[in-house]
Amino acid sequence: MKKKKVIEENFLDKIPVHKEGLGFSTDDNGIVTLETENKGVVNKIAQVILRKPKISYIHLEEFGSFIWPLIDGKKSIYEIGEKVQEHFGEKANPLYERLATYFQMLERYGFVNLK
Repeated sequence: MKKKKVIEENFLDKIPVHKEGLGFSTDDNGIVTLETENKGVVNKIAQVILRKPKISYIHLEEFGSFIWPLIDGKKSIYEIGEKVQEHFGEKANPLYERLATYFQMLERYGFVNLK
């Protein structure tokens, strides 16, 4: 029986990329708001019956608002973490555990792709 070669990827080496077509804006306080269109049949029905808006606005908190502009399709999660550490210091800890969870959530909600 042959053993399969397992290649383990380091999550921190992944490079996040904004989802194409996802709009965002930044207010005067630096808070980022994501703008996502509610598409699909279920969303269309919910828009009519439940008056669900065509566009949902997701307001990021301070940590997320700092990270969002750093996502440029070139920096790895590790490199973004270095910038977060410089800016927030001890307030960011446990840094890489928080970043891993944060990027997993962003990916799950379809706001970023990880390459």
